[in-house]
Amino acid sequence: MASAKSIKVIYFDITGRAEILRLLLNFVGKEFEDVRLARDKWPEIKPTTPFGQVPAMEVDGEMFAQSNAMANYLAREFNLYGKTNRDALRIDTVSNLTEDLIQAFAKSFREQDPVKKEEILKEVKTEAGPRFLGFFEKLLKENGTGYFVGDSITLADLVLFDICTGFLKVTVEDSIANFPLVKKLVETVGEQENIKKYVAARSA
Repeated sequence: MASAKSIKVIYFDITGRAEILRLLLNFVGKEFEDVRLARDKWPEIKPTTPFGQVPAMEVDGEMFAQSNAMANYLAREFNLYGKTNRDALRIDTVSNLTEDLIQAFAKSFREQDPVKKEEILKEVKTEAGPRFLGFFEKLLKENGTGYFVGDSITLADLVLFDICTGFLKVTVEDSIANFPLVKKLVETVGEQENIKKYVAARSA
């Protein structure tokens, strides 16, 4: 049983780094306050966050930050972190691979020259995206159940769903059809009642 009584997720009104937290909480049916910041309010809110950054999460009145740490906490709270330390290692592997993909994608945001920016984005779509999907496909094949760990949804599966439907979607959408296990898992997660309802509202 999760010990947290009240949870607030604080981020901008986009998917981005906070979306994995929203997906986790919606999946388990945990009520939470989804605080969506207006950009012009950020200078006012920034000093109230732990490290001057978002996403942030308030748990029973205490504020936390760092998206991976918060996602891991929620996964443990709601029994989505596997059953063994080895399971947790596999889940962390998926999360860390995702960070590598984010860093490859982030180069396009840091580039100021529009021509070079487009070149970087094209490279991510044609090289980095398919390469990481290949890693995920391999991990799914090794487990053999359709999930990354065990035979049910864990944090790792929600992370993959976030990659393929959230702000990293642009990096993999052109190549996901070539990775049937990845594609199937994304569909499986998306068919979960709470996730389906949340994504429908997100898209509205």
